[in-house]
Amino acid sequence: MTANNEVYKAIKEWKEQHIYTFHSSEQLNTFHDSIMIAFFQECFKEYKEEHGESPCEFSWFVLGSAGRFEQGYVSDQDHGIVFEADTLEATNYFLTFGEKLSNGLVQLGYPYCDGKVMSSNPIWCKSFSGWADQINQWTLEESLDSIRYLQIFYDARVLVGKKKMINAFKKRILDQNLEHPRLLQRFLDNIRHIKKSVGVFGQLYVQQTGPYAGSIDLKHAAFLPYVNAIRLLAIKEGIYESSTLSRFDCLRKLDTYNRELKPYQDRFKTLLEFRIASYKKDDSYSESHYLSIKTLTQSEKKLIKQILKDGVRLHHFVQNCIEKG
Repeated sequence: MTANNEVYKAIKEWKEQHIYTFHSSEQLNTFHDSIMIAFFQECFKEYKEEHGESPCEFSWFVLGSAGRFEQGYVSDQDHGIVFEADTLEATNYFLTFGEKLSNGLVQLGYPYCDGKVMSSNPIWCKSFSGWADQINQWTLEESLDSIRYLQIFYDARVLVGKKKMINAFKKRILDQNLEHPRLLQRFLDNIRHIKKSVGVFGQLYVQQTGPYAGSIDLKHAAFLPYVNAIRLLAIKEGIYESSTLSRFDCLRKLDTYNRELKPYQDRFKTLLEFRIASYKKDDSYSESHYLSIKTLTQSEKKLIKQILKDGVRLHHFVQNCIEKG
């Protein structure tokens, strides 16, 4: 991002001035989308002036909490590119652009992804045929990384460009699941472990040492049990939606799940709003994942315990659904 570019500066100021005025998860994520799309458009405009027009059609998609439309106030970046032309020229063009995107997003306040799930990484920036080969490889490989990458990819949501290429890859994953039933079991095996958060006597398990001692790991103890379980059920039932709430909606249209999933959907909505309400403005990205129980009222402790317990119950429900076939 060019330091003297007034448009970039204006986008950053717009983000900083308005982001804390949104007090619902849906409004906040709509705002994140508008920031990233505005930034993308200016970044690509500048890039084309330096490198020429795009050699082919492409789509820019987001993953992780952005893909699921579940970002908090502070969020890292997770994104990728798929482009039509399978040429060295196109690969170099979009990888270089991906690097420019990643560097610019950092300056807007979206930290680099620790796992390098970004358009600057060749794993996440490929031609259509390159992506097709990679999806096939991930579905057939018996490795933890390949199943983890498939889970990440299934949360993809297009921000710029057409959805058809991403949907084609999701269909490929669903087709592979029908042809190789073992794939669904591999997904389940990868999410089987849940961070223990509530004891048999109702006590909350917190971090014992380090900078977050006395805090609950909201990401792993609260969010992931819901997110992982519903993603797995969505794959089982052939649902393309990316957000957890949209997946809940689609699943509840099926008689098998309607009554069973409603309380869990309500808990997850509460969790999304609870995270926003409990956020402190000076929290870093890492700090935003932890909740100090010392700051909670008795009613809030009761609520968070119920959310954590129901996350485990949902996980067990989905596990039973998968194992029964």
